[in-house]
Formats: sequence, structure tokens, C-alpha cells
Amino acid sequence: MAHVCIHWFRKGLRLHDNAALMAALKDCKELYPVFILDPYLHHTQVGINRQRFLIGALKDLDCSLRKLNSRLFVLRGKPEDVFPKLFNMWNVTKLTYEYDTEPYSLRRDEKVASLAKEHGVDVIYKISHTLYNIERIIEENNGKPPLTYKRLQAIVQNLGPPKKPIPAPTLENMRDVKTPHSEKYEDKYRIPTLEELQLDSKFLGEELFPGGEQEALRRLDEHMKRTGWVCSFEKPQTSPNSLSPSTTVLSPYVTFGCLSARTFWWRLTEVYRGRKHSDPPVSLHGQLLWREFFYTCSVGIPNFNKMNQNPVCTQVDWDTNQRNLAAWREARTGFPFIDAIMTQLRQEGWIHHLARHAVACFLTRGDLWISWEEGQKVFEDLLLDGDWALNAGNWQWLSASAFFHQFFRVYSPIAFGKKTDKNGDYIKKYLPLLKKFPPQYIYEPWKAPRSVQQAAGCIVGKDYPHPIVQHEQISKKNIQRMKEAYAKRSSDNNESPIKKQGVKRKTPSVIDMLQKKIRKE
Repeated sequence: MAHVCIHWFRKGLRLHDNAALMAALKDCKELYPVFILDPYLHHTQVGINRQRFLIGALKDLDCSLRKLNSRLFVLRGKPEDVFPKLFNMWNVTKLTYEYDTEPYSLRRDEKVASLAKEHGVDVIYKISHTLYNIERIIEENNGKPPLTYKRLQAIVQNLGPPKKPIPAPTLENMRDVKTPHSEKYEDKYRIPTLEELQLDSKFLGEELFPGGEQEALRRLDEHMKRTGWVCSFEKPQTSPNSLSPSTTVLSPYVTFGCLSARTFWWRLTEVYRGRKHSDPPVSLHGQLLWREFFYTCSVGIPNFNKMNQNPVCTQVDWDTNQRNLAAWREARTGFPFIDAIMTQLRQEGWIHHLARHAVACFLTRGDLWISWEEGQKVFEDLLLDGDWALNAGNWQWLSASAFFHQFFRVYSPIAFGKKTDKNGDYIKKYLPLLKKFPPQYIYEPWKAPRSVQQAAGCIVGKDYPHPIVQHEQISKKNIQRMKEAYAKRSSDNNESPIKKQGVKRKTPSVIDMLQKKIRKE
């Protein structure tokens, strides 16, 4: 039977290594590539940099599809409201998409799958957003998510290397497949502008990381040519405050699926072959396995993005302080290193992972004692690579709530930045107000004599805020508070959170059963 098929693009915004798209083309006479701007995921609170990246990725995808005599159909609304209309209007018989493990996505896909069934539409989904089938990793670990990176490594070692990526469809694959074009379709289903999404683009800075598959593959090629750099790459040795990124910045492209994680993995394998190279956890392969680690935890641990009722998360009596939270979010803490990082985040949508460590520690256990859930929300809106699973996992790690337990190791908002940038060039770039301060005061402008502040044209307390807290005192107090939270956890559990090796999963839910039933793999 020749199908009329919708391929539903969500995260896998690419043609290469897109198994679900290839499944759509099988026995297909008409193809409708669809993207839905879901108000839940694409609301106006999401940072404008992130929205611009998405629009760029959609334009690139549309351009690639047009080269195959197809196009992208962009709609707005809740998928469960949109699809019944499309099924009827286009006489659809098959729906394909890339599997997504986020709780919201699973609920959404369950609704769409049951609507498809009512309309007699076959549903096929494929796993290609992660290196492995996450459920399989959990099964291999006796039904529990591995809670240490080493354990994850051992499991994937047994599973063997990830599947090899598949090539993008060609004109030959599309030979017997039509995508109906008409003038009314052209305008009705076009990609909206930022202004049409009620976003004001006049304050946007230069686009340092344009969205899209072509840009992702170009950047990947560029990095893979630097064989020495790739082979010797060690994440902790890179600098949080270099003026241009000291890592690949491929993460936004992997997050939106403009670049397949498997393609990245196998390109690295080619570069490593026959050469001496760094190893996980610090190597580039290691970074992709960290992603897999947090994805696995997010699938296997209930309430993964919350403190309450999250079985691996230490329960901490965080303060609620809206004034301090706003100062952190808006780069007004009075600590130039922290404020420069938060300024870069807002302007560019990306910051180095060690810079993320510094501001996350400062917000939570280091200085402000504000819940990691608040930081998670800010990062989700502002980061181009804001990924539900990685964001929740890393915030738990950096607040020493789960995975990492050396809560007594606190990042100094002063000394940490100085290690790699004595002159404060990074601060001068993102906080030009402070650029005339001499290097000995740029991390602590409040210590500069009044005459120095005047000469720099910036008076602390008037032009730039006083420090929001006294780091030396507050960090000691917070270490004590963390110690108490750990002690309480131990007495509640009669065991240390470090030793707790896994959380047995509950029996499969209806969603799990339904997802297994409709998977055609």
C-alpha cells in the first residue's frame, strides 16, 4: 500500500541520520514534513536567542527539503489539537517521528498516538536522539538507572558501539514521493518571523551560533580537521573565560538535533583511529557519554527535574529570596566574574561548562542558598543548548544534591576566574563599565580606593552594585547547612546518598506499554 505520510519534526531537525524520516519514505506516495510550534515548548518566555536558533534551524531544514522537491509545513498549536485536522485534511495513513524521552513529550506522544489509532493512522518512531536506546541501558542495569558514570560506561561497553548513522535521503529516495505544493500552502504553512512570535529582535546581538543542520555539519568538519586538538581534548583543561569558546559549541546543534549524536560519535572514532587520544570522561567521546548518562537518569528517576519526591536528590531547606534571585539572573550580584558570565549567557545564549559551574554553585550551596530548581528555569530559557535532562542533572550535580557529594568544595566567585584570566579581559568584554579598573581590582572593585573608582568612571554602590553577600562568611555557613542536610538524609535513609546505587523502577505505566506497542523496530 502506498501511504500518505506525515513526518513530524520535533528535535531531530536534520536530514542526516534520521531513521524515522527514512521510514516515512518507505512505500510513500505523498510526504508532509511537519513542525508544530507547541505553546508549551515554544512560549514567549523562552529566551530570544533560543527562538532565533530554532527559526534558523527550521529555515535550514526547509531549504534542504526543497532541494528534494519537498518543503516544511509549520503549524502552531497543541499537537493533539493540530493532528486530527491534518489526518482528515490530507487523508494521512502513516505518521513517523523521532522518539523523545522527556516526560512532557511522552505524554504528548501518547495522546497523538491514540488519536492516530482512532484515525486509522500507523505510527512509527525511531530512536536517534541518543546514542543508545535508553530503556535498554536501564534493562541491562536490572531495571535501574546507573547512578555513576563508571557504571554507565560498563553497561555501554557490553552493548558495543552505538549504531552507525544513516545517510540523508537523496532525490533518488524521493523519486516516487510527492509533497503537494500550492500557493495557499506557501503562505499558510511558512516559518514565522521572530516578530510574528511577539519577540522583539532589535536588541539582539550578533548571531554567533546560527541554527541549522548545514551550520552544524560545517562546524563539525572544521573541528574534526584539528586532529591534535580533538585527540588531546580534556574538558576540565579548557577555560571558562576565554574570549572565544575553548570547546566545540556543538551542544546547541546536538540539543536541537541539527547534528546527530551518533554522527558526532563516529566522526570522532575516525579521528581517534590509530592515534593516541584522551579517554572518557574528559574526552569528546566522554562528553557524549555524559549526555547519555543524564538522559538515562532522567528516564529512570521519578520527578527528575524536582527536589521533592526525587529519590536521588538530597532534600535541602533552600531559602526563597526573590531579590537575590533577580540579582543573579540579571547580572547584578556585585561579583564581576559572576555578572560577566550571566551577561554572556543573556547576550549569546551560551557559556562554558566551568562558567556554568561557577554561577550554579554561587546561586545554590556556595553563596545565595537558592534552590537549583530556580537556576534550572533560568538556564532552560536562556541557554541555546538548554536540554531538559542535562539541565536537571547538572543542576543537581552542581548544587551537590545528587551525583556529586563533595559539598565542601566551593567555587570562589573571585579566585576561580583569576586562574585563567588574571587581567580580567573577559569581565572587561561583558561588563564594559568596569573596563578601566586595574587588574588587581577588577574581580573585587569594591576594594579599589575611591580615587581608583573615580578614575575608572565607575563608583561601586552607585554605578555598579556592592557584593550581594560576603563570600568568605556565607560560604562557610552554607557548608554547615549542607552538612546538616546530608546528616538528615543519612538518618532518614540509614545510608549515605553516595552508596545508593540505583532506584528500582516501578512497573511500566500505560504510557510505557503503549510506546512499546507502537514501536516498529
